[in-house]
Amino acid sequence: MRETSISREPSISCLEGLGLPGGQFSDENLGKSYSTLAERKASYSKIIPSLEEAVTLSGLRDGMTVSFHHHFRNGDYIVNLVMDKLAEMGFKNLTLAASSLSDCHAPLIRHIQSGVIRRIETSGLRGSLADAISNGLMETPVVFRSHGGRARAIESGELPIDVAFLGAPSCDPYGNANGYSRDVDGGVMCGSMGYAKCDAQHAARTIILTNHIVQYPNAPFGIPSTDVDYIVEVPNIGDPAGIMSGATRFTKNPKELTIAESAANVIAASGVFEDGFSIQMGSGGASLAVARFLREKMLAKGITASFALGGITGSIVDLHEEGLVKKILDVQSFDLRAAESLKNNRFHQQISASYYASPADPGCAVNLLDAVVLSALEVDTNFDVNVLTGSDGVIRGAIGGHPDTAYGAALAIVVCPLVRGRIPCVVEKVNTVVTPGKTVDVIVTDYGIAVNPRRYKLRQRLVDAGIAVSTIEELQQKAQRIVGVPAPIAYRDTVVGVVTYRDGSVMDLIRQVRD
Repeated sequence: MRETSISREPSISCLEGLGLPGGQFSDENLGKSYSTLAERKASYSKIIPSLEEAVTLSGLRDGMTVSFHHHFRNGDYIVNLVMDKLAEMGFKNLTLAASSLSDCHAPLIRHIQSGVIRRIETSGLRGSLADAISNGLMETPVVFRSHGGRARAIESGELPIDVAFLGAPSCDPYGNANGYSRDVDGGVMCGSMGYAKCDAQHAARTIILTNHIVQYPNAPFGIPSTDVDYIVEVPNIGDPAGIMSGATRFTKNPKELTIAESAANVIAASGVFEDGFSIQMGSGGASLAVARFLREKMLAKGITASFALGGITGSIVDLHEEGLVKKILDVQSFDLRAAESLKNNRFHQQISASYYASPADPGCAVNLLDAVVLSALEVDTNFDVNVLTGSDGVIRGAIGGHPDTAYGAALAIVVCPLVRGRIPCVVEKVNTVVTPGKTVDVIVTDYGIAVNPRRYKLRQRLVDAGIAVSTIEELQQKAQRIVGVPAPIAYRDTVVGVVTYRDGSVMDLIRQVRD
């Protein structure tokens, strides 16, 4: 009769060459110290009584890298709260790797001056902090990365994060965090946690700061508990009104509406405007307004978009709820309407920055974009685009996903006025190259449209559709006739910023402006 029993004591010889660790079951490890439900729940809680204790547990030391996300935009409280605490605890020479920084982060100036912060890596800078850095505040240049470039750098180890401090509008005791809460109406919401996802996944330690602890499991979640080490409950994490500020605004400006209508006409005549096409609208009044004109054309032609991508606004949500956009892939909710939609709409999906735009990920979503509409501070006759420095050479913007989407999209449209005030926006050479001209297809201004000479077939389609097309040189000369030639910006030799392309290569240098 065949022996069917299996011995629980395998022979030593059968283990040889397998590389398995030795050891025996431990009664101590198998024991359960809790006897009540409360004790059971306490045993898996990651909630730490104070931020100081969480920092201590994280193992943070001088010279390490700390990271933050920017989903609260100009309403963020977390960066200042944490950096104040780290200064109080005596930390020095830290690298601050925030996905972007806004006007509200001006208090960081004193932490740079005192030596708490030695380096900054980010997508953008605005306000007093940007002005101070442009004028030589830091000894080490700021490294600017696109959203896709930042994700690639984190995942590859080029930008190692030691401790990530991530604000979350809701979190359960085990660490499942999200950008909204299902058990309260209103409150602090940021919607998608797309830029926080990479940080949480790849940081050596991740600390969630939240003002709202919910019952486990906090599902659906933006950040899973498997990526979270500690949780700190704080009174407030941000001002929801600040999410709307900065780069997102709805326009009634006739000039911007003219530009938006022209951009919609370009999309309609481009060859990509068919049933199942995909779209992304960048930040800025004109680019956001394209949606309302595109809606009319979609209804007239009887077509729908397969998906909308990127930073999501209420305009995109309206199209989705009307059935004109089937699905939304949301890396950042630009307003509270978008945040509410993520909470309530089945086909509104939050995605990570890596899924969105990492050049190291062959499946990143920007590669499937059919059309993207992007804003610009200035463009030049090589179709190069600047979204980072102003006409005075001062840092006042963000790279964002600009070069990522321009590279990936079949049709990359850049919208900007021909002149802004008394400053030309179409120039011979931009102050700072952020997006290379070879990835830009069309420039749309209030005075005309220019098509990249590399896209001669596209140009012909527009002409055949009755759209007047100028050369980029004609637009530049027209701007010059209107406002003249601005005096050149005076720079010092000191480099205050390094602009990297999405693959990590250096695109341009930002030098200190002269007083």
